[in-house]
Amino acid sequence: MIRSRLTDWTTVVPLVAVLLLVVTWGRELPGVLIFVVAALLAAAVLAAVHHAEVVAHKVGEPYGSLVLAVAVTVIEVGLIVTLMVSGGDKTQALARDTVFAAVMITCNGILGLALLLGALRRRVAVFNPEGTGGALATVATLATLSLVVPTFTTSRPGPEFSPAQLAFAAVASLALYLLFVMVQTGRHRDYFLPVTQEGSIMAEDRDGDGHAEPPSTRTALASLALLVVALVAVVGDAKTISPAIESAVQAANLPQAFVGVVIALLVLAPETLAAARAARRDRVQISLNLALGSAMASIGLTIPAIAIASIWLDGPLLLGLGGTQMTLLALTAVTGVLTVVPGRATVLQGGVHLVLLAAFVFLAASP
Repeated sequence: MIRSRLTDWTTVVPLVAVLLLVVTWGRELPGVLIFVVAALLAAAVLAAVHHAEVVAHKVGEPYGSLVLAVAVTVIEVGLIVTLMVSGGDKTQALARDTVFAAVMITCNGILGLALLLGALRRRVAVFNPEGTGGALATVATLATLSLVVPTFTTSRPGPEFSPAQLAFAAVASLALYLLFVMVQTGRHRDYFLPVTQEGSIMAEDRDGDGHAEPPSTRTALASLALLVVALVAVVGDAKTISPAIESAVQAANLPQAFVGVVIALLVLAPETLAAARAARRDRVQISLNLALGSAMASIGLTIPAIAIASIWLDGPLLLGLGGTQMTLLALTAVTGVLTVVPGRATVLQGGVHLVLLAAFVFLAASP
């Protein structure tokens, strides 16, 4: 058991990534070493989400989806702050671009993929409309308060909040997120458990995921420790290669806002795989928990963290979306409501959400 643990790539990668971070910290890296650090950074993200999944399996649903969402958000906040610290004026809108990209990827990409895979398996993907609808409403509210309202406020000349408005948005976002967590893990826990084609909760999921034995407490604690190591490695290595990321975006003649899309795609790629695996196992509800929970955590935890970080960051914090982005957000919200209300979806709904994701990525690259 110990030997297999030591030779497991999810154990080795975080340790190697931290070691490389110590060696390269504060140094200017050559091109080859930048590539190595970037590869280890991506692998560390995968390892972090793997260990979060182990911990999640130990605690069961719906707590498991919550653990994954929080782990991904910690990575996201770390990447945003490190890039904003090193990027100067060019990164004033990075938090907005990354959070908006995360919302579009989760609410269209992960959700659409889950519905598509679930419908291909059973012809109709089935989920709980009460829990999913509540989650979608929370995401829409958080996104509007944090990303749309700043465009129309008048206290500051640009699409930004005044300090008092930013504090209110941060507190409101965190309060809504915590309220949702209380509902998801408390009296309405059943709303977020997988359901059968008839709409009843799957018996093996009522008291936990019955498809595999939960890991031992020792294994779960080891994964928790490695998760922390992986998160440190991700944040540190991201700071090391942040200049190279920005240079690559500029060399590709892409808008500066596309850096946020790159961050969101990197951070959410492992969670997308986890959601796809759940959908293939006929647990579409878990996939939707992951998608909407990540969108919610991306706003509800990132905005307060960035608000605190803005005390030390130079320059304004631009949060308000532009016209094209607000149109895509509104279309995503309306489409999401029509998808969620019936509690059943076909490949059509999955395809519609995936097309919306494609439109977002295309317009981000070619505004």
